[in-house]
Amino acid sequence: MTKRKLHPKPEVEKTLKYAEEHGWRIEVGGSHAWEKMYCPHNNKECRCGEFCVSSIWSTPKNPGNHAKQIKRVVDNCIMNNDKKSAIEKV
Repeated sequence: MTKRKLHPKPEVEKTLKYAEEHGWRIEVGGSHAWEKMYCPHNNKECRCGEFCVSSIWSTPKNPGNHAKQIKRVVDNCIMNNDKKSAIEKV
């Protein structure tokens, strides 16, 4: 596995590490994205795949808000929420 480049904004880098800890893949982006973040589940039922790929910007207008947006995508993954619900039922 190739080590990815560190993001230039510390708050975004911290959130990318958080995403990786939750199984998300960070890969070289395409087009205007610095990198792209891919859901580990990539399930067809997961909101039509809309949130299974997220773009990471190298120079976001507001790095703090961009970091929060990335964390929100990870935390609101329907597959992770299903796992949390199953654990809570036990």
